[in-house]
Amino acid sequence: MTWQPEIDEIERRRQYALALGGEESVKRHHNSGKLTARERIDHLFDEGTFRELGSLTGTGNYDPDTGELIDVRPANSVIGKGRVGGRRVLVSADDFTIRGGSSESAIAEKWIYIERQAVDMGVPLVRLVDTAGGSVKLLEKQGATKLPGYPSYAVLDLLGKVPVAAVALGSCAGLGALKVADAHFSVMVKDTTQVFAAGPPVVSAGMGQDISKEDLGGYRIHARGSGVVDNEADSEAEAIEQTQRFLSYLPQNVNRLPQRQDCDDDPERREEALLSSIPRQRRRVYKARRILEMVLDQGSIFEIGRHNGPSAIACLGRLDGYPVGVLANDPYHYGGAMTLRSSQKIETFVDLCDTFHLPLVSFFDQPGILIGREAEEAGTVRAAVRAIAAIEQSVMPWCTIVVRRAFGVAGAAHGRLSGINMRYAWPSASWGSIPIEGGVAAAYRRELAEHPDPETRLAELENYFARFTSPFRTAERFGINDVIDPRETRSLLCEWVEDAYEQLPEMVGPRRRTMRR
Repeated sequence: MTWQPEIDEIERRRQYALALGGEESVKRHHNSGKLTARERIDHLFDEGTFRELGSLTGTGNYDPDTGELIDVRPANSVIGKGRVGGRRVLVSADDFTIRGGSSESAIAEKWIYIERQAVDMGVPLVRLVDTAGGSVKLLEKQGATKLPGYPSYAVLDLLGKVPVAAVALGSCAGLGALKVADAHFSVMVKDTTQVFAAGPPVVSAGMGQDISKEDLGGYRIHARGSGVVDNEADSEAEAIEQTQRFLSYLPQNVNRLPQRQDCDDDPERREEALLSSIPRQRRRVYKARRILEMVLDQGSIFEIGRHNGPSAIACLGRLDGYPVGVLANDPYHYGGAMTLRSSQKIETFVDLCDTFHLPLVSFFDQPGILIGREAEEAGTVRAAVRAIAAIEQSVMPWCTIVVRRAFGVAGAAHGRLSGINMRYAWPSASWGSIPIEGGVAAAYRRELAEHPDPETRLAELENYFARFTSPFRTAERFGINDVIDPRETRSLLCEWVEDAYEQLPEMVGPRRRTMRR
């Protein structure tokens, strides 16, 4: 006598799990241009490393007379563990082929279990989200409603302890929207993915608005506007690839350090183009991303939220193989000023870097907080203050390169004012409580109004006060660590990052605050 019959039963039940929602349902899913939950998992993990948990979970259909199993409808979530780039990662994937991945059709204990395991094991979590949220069809079966919420769902613990990435892969409503938004990094697929609190039918009934899914929660709304989703992708494969890249910069958890990679890019590389990258004409724009490419390790830049708050650039990168966070200003958008969205973007990114011990480099060119009625109505000042608070509350090593401007309250966002920080300037830098342009006009308003040639007099005054804005005068008082040749920037930062990583072991561990998302 052996247990072979039971072993055969295990295999039979696993086959039901592998079949997902059945042949017809899978075919419809493929015809809509989407991969199944299991195909997505195959794309995510290193080949042959995925080990599933809870493959037998589901609803069994039994013969009422004999009690024999007829078939099993699997749970509409697939969970497990595997390796991404050789590192352990946990996954929770919604299966849309079973009741549209509805959260109320799911066995919640299953996906909540893997999220708690991420916390307890200290392993990154990837959510492959494709859920239609709740369904009223379940009311009759359950015979009652439930008070919303999952008491065992470790949302805040997750964000404060392990990297969490979310990939939106369908119409993600309700709980699905929360799973996407409540992550350190999120990405959605153009045209086939939407994220919203409630879909068009509910919006029509509740708000009287007739609107398409794409207009309600497509990538133009969230990846290019609201900031609910960080990045966009042209395909599911690209979205998963972005997730893999994001994880490569981060440690396994807050008790570990980011991993250095081998680097064949010379730390002493000098780019002559840096010498002319900032125009002498103060009102001319320049390509900030080109500066980052010339300083950071070649091919290492991974930008987050490019189309949200575009006056600020936030990206992950490497210096001599060491992972770092990078902030910069983009003068092509509002001159690089702090807007509502860019302030929120800076706050979130600084929290990410501080939570996971990524030293941060700021290529600073800040004209100030965005002005005007619309900016005031949006509460831009409050958002800017929150961003500055996040910077000051951080503890990871910080290095600022002031490439052009640093003015007003927003100028304080150049970096932390205390602790482990370094501040350098290019010769093109200038700073102060208020820019010369506009500041002189305000201070000498009466004189200029009475002058016979106000434009000439204004130019004279601006030229006079400009002499005091030289970074060399600040350097004389040690108000800046040094003024450097822009071509030396990479070499300087590669030395700095080595020092920074020597300080990091004393900073590992969870922060007193959880991630502000």
